[in-house]
Amino acid sequence: MGTVHAKDVPPEQTVEDVQSTSVGNDIEDYKEHYPCGDGGTTEQRQINLDGVKARVDKIYVDGLCRTKDDIIIDTVKDLFKAKDFQEVIVGAHKVRGKLEGLGCFRNIGIFIDTSSGPDATPEGLEITFHVRELKRIIGGVNTLVGNNEGSLVVGMRMPNMFGRGEKLQTEYSYGSKKTSGFNLSYIKPIRGKFSQVFTSTIFQSGSEWPWSGYKQIERGLLLDFGFNSTPSMRHNLQWEGAWRDVSCLTRSAAFQVREQTGPSLKSSVRHILSLDCRDTPIFPTCGSLVKLTQELAGLGGNIGFVKNDLCLQGNWSILSDMVIQATLQAGFLTRISNNLNVSICDQFFLGGPLTLRGFQTRGVGPHRDGNSLGANAYWASGLHLFTPLPFNPGKGGFGDFFRTHIFVNAGNLGDVYLGQMPDLKEVPKTVRLAYGIGVAVRLGQMARVELNYCMPVLFRREDQPHPGVQFGIGMHFL
Repeated sequence: MGTVHAKDVPPEQTVEDVQSTSVGNDIEDYKEHYPCGDGGTTEQRQINLDGVKARVDKIYVDGLCRTKDDIIIDTVKDLFKAKDFQEVIVGAHKVRGKLEGLGCFRNIGIFIDTSSGPDATPEGLEITFHVRELKRIIGGVNTLVGNNEGSLVVGMRMPNMFGRGEKLQTEYSYGSKKTSGFNLSYIKPIRGKFSQVFTSTIFQSGSEWPWSGYKQIERGLLLDFGFNSTPSMRHNLQWEGAWRDVSCLTRSAAFQVREQTGPSLKSSVRHILSLDCRDTPIFPTCGSLVKLTQELAGLGGNIGFVKNDLCLQGNWSILSDMVIQATLQAGFLTRISNNLNVSICDQFFLGGPLTLRGFQTRGVGPHRDGNSLGANAYWASGLHLFTPLPFNPGKGGFGDFFRTHIFVNAGNLGDVYLGQMPDLKEVPKTVRLAYGIGVAVRLGQMARVELNYCMPVLFRREDQPHPGVQFGIGMHFL
């Protein structure tokens, strides 16, 4: 195996210089061995890089100050296994991604050159990664989009505290719908091939739910251990202890809401499995998503239940820039003891621009005095067709942010009890169905905006349909 060296980056050399020099050296070196045409001036020949033997003799990482050598060696050591030039190029970019994932650096440049010195081999290469460490304290003010509202976020973080990617961060957010939140988190990456990360968070959040007539304040501690079992499969094991206080928004809140007000203490363990094979989270053209959340509450406190929530999504390209997307979500909650309670804030709700379009937010299912009560089981599905706008200027243009959106949504929400077989004849009568057309706009790679004209077709008397124009903004849509 070769050697890894940590050096200080020359102050006069910029990342742009590194990248341009890297490309120039690669081309010139291999032009000497594989000339193109007569004199290499008029005719060019494509080179098969996986047929060019190469190996990595040395790796340099320039610009290290606080970061420890052991975590750098663990990150770059797989690059020594490359056997040809294509594997070197691909491996170097993978290492660059791993270095960025440490959360210690920015502006990472790659420089590849032939090996020199007494230990050089005939096909040997030297690879230099030019890094720039993040400042010790970083603060900022930004906006966050999610759950059909916008929030102002003020945050501060201390990256790479002890030289191995540790991070301490704190954030305060205030939303347009009177939601607020504060959290203090310590994040510790753990060395290993499974990308383990341990996170501990102290949090406080406040939210108002006028559709259900209550508001909630929650304070607690969350411990999270995340790891990858495969490159695309992520597991998160969590323990959460939270004190929650539910109170009525108005005096006219339904009796079924008022009887659930007051403080409660929840202690739960949770497992989240995520398998994301999509090419991009917003407007994917292919791939699938599987997310399963399982929660057991009742390990202390006065709240006890078992809760399962499943999300499936598949994407298929049928024509150029035309994508069919199918989604399915389902959840089930059951109480584990008569001595333990289930709060209204633990129930499932359905309806709104982010879930079942064509209905008001939380507009599906049982209502009393205008308040949505939720239920312990639901399912919802969607079939979507995304196409470019008629005036799409082409790839790489402004039109790439827009899609025409045609959809059909169906779902149901209600109480289901173990041991009681539902009447299959009644199932089709309880399905809610809506369809529509609209425009979807991508906001970076984190969120999207939808403006749809919705037509609810099937609904029940207790529901709150929303025919006409509906606006939605968020990260996760049905």
